[in-house]
Amino acid sequence: MPTYRDQAVVLRTHKLGEADRIITLLTRNHGKVRAVARGIRRTSSRFGGRLEPFSHVDAQFATGRTLDYVNQAETLHAYDAPLRVDYACFTAGEVMVETADRLVCEEREPAPSQYRLLLGALRTLGEGTPEGPRPARMILDSYLLRAMAIAGYAPALESCARCGVPGPHVGFAPEAGGMVCSGCCPPRTVLPSPRGWALLSALISGDWAATTVPEATAREVSGLVAAFASWHLDHGLRSLDLVEN
Repeated sequence: MPTYRDQAVVLRTHKLGEADRIITLLTRNHGKVRAVARGIRRTSSRFGGRLEPFSHVDAQFATGRTLDYVNQAETLHAYDAPLRVDYACFTAGEVMVETADRLVCEEREPAPSQYRLLLGALRTLGEGTPEGPRPARMILDSYLLRAMAIAGYAPALESCARCGVPGPHVGFAPEAGGMVCSGCCPPRTVLPSPRGWALLSALISGDWAATTVPEATAREVSGLVAAFASWHLDHGLRSLDLVEN
């Protein structure tokens, strides 16, 4: 069988038969790949714990008819280690890998921007930012906004999402696409605080220096981001409920 090598982030795993697993990975050059890791559930497996969710690996694949096969895997960064000892980071990471899995729909279609963003977000969760540590939920909010933007669902934050009239406006409506003017506000439109608007802009641009805000503002924005992401992903994100709890 033809083989290829690529770096990848493990998104999720599923049991297959008595000893195998199906591994879903987001690769640097080949997009999303679903591959069988044979014998991985045996104690004698050559893969060990290298193909666990959040792991960044260098893997060799063999092309199959329906699913590829993982022949080799070497750990580049074990991001699962720091995430598994911190509940907030772990649940944020779960939302990230689920989001990447949902947004990269087509298998084997390159998605380098989503790959780099996910890798950077997991690194930030595990290692912090140059400006210092940030709450896991804030890192998650930034990831969600930027991942949605890459996928074509960037929220409007400078003009009305419906009529295009330049802002600033006071309303935020996930179903409309973000900021809305007074004439386009649907029912139950949220009115974010000025600090909330500023934090939304900082998170989507990755401006960590501007994200030191009161806890109330962070919670306000987290609710807006969760509503926006859930609305534009058909069935919402199941793992997001763990973060909310």
